[in-house]
Amino acid sequence: MPKSRPPYPPEFRQRIIELVRKGRTPESLAEQFEPSAQTIRNWLAQADRDAGQRADGLTTDEREELRRLRRENKTLREEREILKKPRPGLPRRPARSHPRIRVRDGAPGYIVSPPCAGFWGSPPAGTRRGAGGRCRRVPGATSP
Repeated sequence: MPKSRPPYPPEFRQRIIELVRKGRTPESLAEQFEPSAQTIRNWLAQADRDAGQRADGLTTDEREELRRLRRENKTLREEREILKKPRPGLPRRPARSHPRIRVRDGAPGYIVSPPCAGFWGSPPAGTRRGAGGRCRRVPGATSP
């Protein structure tokens, strides 16, 4: 939604706030200058928050940081959605037909795969490497 007019300069706002603090009412200033009395009250409340005299809302710095973080979040969500979409010309990763089953270390008669010999050096006793570099249990062997 477009603003009805450009924002007032910070110097103008500061001067109006000083006049209110010196005793002028927001209504009298609204008649003399353009901003409404409620706008002047809002400026005064925000100035008090920035000075630490009120704790009922965010300071100007906090508002700017929140606005920046929301903008960054929006950009990151858009980028993630773009990266989720499949790209033409690249092979798709096949879906697994069945989930991998992992057996706890030390279960009788079973050896845990996939790392097996690839990470620790040689395969554990009673196993040998099969297709794809995975360890397979050798029939008749006992696990350590």
